[in-house]
Amino acid sequence: MHRSVVYRYIWFFAGVIINSFGVAFITKAAMGTSPISSIPYVLTLNTGLSFGATTFIFNILLILAQIVILKKDYKKIQLLQIVVNIVFSVFIDISMSLLFWLEPSNIVEELISLAVGCTILGFGISIEVAPGALMVPGEGLVSAIASKLPKMKFGTIKICFDVSLMLIAAILSLIISGGIDGLGLGTIISALIVGKFVNIFNKRVPLIPRISALKAQ
Repeated sequence: MHRSVVYRYIWFFAGVIINSFGVAFITKAAMGTSPISSIPYVLTLNTGLSFGATTFIFNILLILAQIVILKKDYKKIQLLQIVVNIVFSVFIDISMSLLFWLEPSNIVEELISLAVGCTILGFGISIEVAPGALMVPGEGLVSAIASKLPKMKFGTIKICFDVSLMLIAAILSLIISGGIDGLGLGTIISALIVGKFVNIFNKRVPLIPRISALKAQ
């Protein structure tokens, strides 16, 4: 295996782990989880399953959605997203445990924690997508949609996708518990700014194009 391929996968899995930590950080900010995890988190609060377990189930559905959208253009190598899904889901539970100490006690601390979490998640997404290896299912679905809408930026489609997930999670929560559980101002804020962070990192951080350049080696 060529060394550049090894590096691409190393960077990819680094992005996956950063993503899981970002999701956990946003969730621990106590203002609602990130949009990409809003549906799994609502299910966690209402089923007793771990956050990682509901994330795994949800991501399997996202993989199936990619197959439906891309049809014959879906690359079989992307079925390895199932393995990625396992890693991502496990690290969400690990990250939640590692952040046991993060308990914001006021709105200022909550907003700071949320901002840090959104920044981490945006950076993780940029690193994960750059090497063109595999993707976490959520970003894989955004990428599939982007391939059908070439005139729209990846980050912009990410924002639309996140807002849609947030709305579905709210409706699901209302149906299951009769109220809005696991969603809040933080969910809305992260839906609006994570994609912008992705665009900024892709444009401003030299590391991202360097990782992307590994695809040509």
